[in-house]
Amino acid sequence: MFRYITFIFLIFLLPIKNLSANIEIKARTAILQDFLSGEILYEKDPDRSIYPASMTKIMTSIIAFDLIKSGDLNLEEKFIISEKAWRLSTAGYSSMFVMVGDEVSVEDLLKGIIVASGNDACIALAEGIAGTEEEFAIMMTMKAKELGMENTNFANSSGINDPDNYSTVRDIMIMSNYLIKEFPEYYKWFSEKEFTWDRTGGDPITQGNRNPLLYKNFGADGIKTGYLAVERYSLASSLERKGRRLVAVGSGFETKNSRSRESSKLLIYGLTNFDLVEISKTEKILDKVEVWQGKKDTVNVYTKKDIYKTIKKGQKKKLKVKILYDGPVEAPIKKDQILAKLRIIYDEDLIGEYDLYAANEIKRVNIFSRLIKSLNYLIWGDV
Repeated sequence: MFRYITFIFLIFLLPIKNLSANIEIKARTAILQDFLSGEILYEKDPDRSIYPASMTKIMTSIIAFDLIKSGDLNLEEKFIISEKAWRLSTAGYSSMFVMVGDEVSVEDLLKGIIVASGNDACIALAEGIAGTEEEFAIMMTMKAKELGMENTNFANSSGINDPDNYSTVRDIMIMSNYLIKEFPEYYKWFSEKEFTWDRTGGDPITQGNRNPLLYKNFGADGIKTGYLAVERYSLASSLERKGRRLVAVGSGFETKNSRSRESSKLLIYGLTNFDLVEISKTEKILDKVEVWQGKKDTVNVYTKKDIYKTIKKGQKKKLKVKILYDGPVEAPIKKDQILAKLRIIYDEDLIGEYDLYAANEIKRVNIFSRLIKSLNYLIWGDV
């Protein structure tokens, strides 16, 4: 027969699609996501095509990080600076100020990209990895498609003006999520407020991070600013506070000040209007279910993914989390066997369902013990 184990949490859980935003962000396009639950807390024309400008450099960094992770690149490796890379440092663009013929380490180039937003460093890294910037841009676009960035094409490594270098704030959010999740050790560089380049033939150059939110002391730790005359100001931003992370992307801010003000407003809106609820952690014992004819009467169960839900503050009702199974479950039971379903219900509506797996093996009792258990069940209903 079906068994239910029900947990009742005193919180109010709504499908996030029913959570209407009560703010207006002054940007052409914007999006806000609760990182762990994946819930979208705010969006404004999120699939509108944009020129991502220097937010492009997030993908430039990701390509390098992927290669480092696979062992095909290392931070100490040095690339020779080409004339093409050097010319960008003399053309008025944000630069690391490399010189032709310099041999610069991958680590310095990455920090020059991430902190100083050096366009020259982008080309140097792209050429060092792929031979040409054009080939590197193909790698970037392939990675974008792999991540599910359906409306993105990269034409260069820096985001400098090119009509074929386009994306959306939703796609930039997807890319940012990948960066934060897959490379936490390198993501820390995006929060560094300055970078000093000990350049050849001159005094060291120290440059500050262009992300204005890093200086506001409210938990922001990334990610990347952007500016193009045709697009105006843009920013991919994130903050982490008490184990909770929010990711926001906006483009089409009219001024530097509005970019800073509206991005802060969007992140703070997420913090103050919503809570994150942990339902289950990967491979952490959630509960147990009853076992029939086993050497143990119960078996622990768990989920194979983290489960979080985002809830709106100030509306505390009942959230029911149920474990449903046809049981007791008959032994033998194999480890990682699917035994039950975890159902998340609000107001009689099913808003999430997940498989529950056996945390350990349960062997079947011998035939004599099975006979005794069967007799007990027939006479007393005792399983």
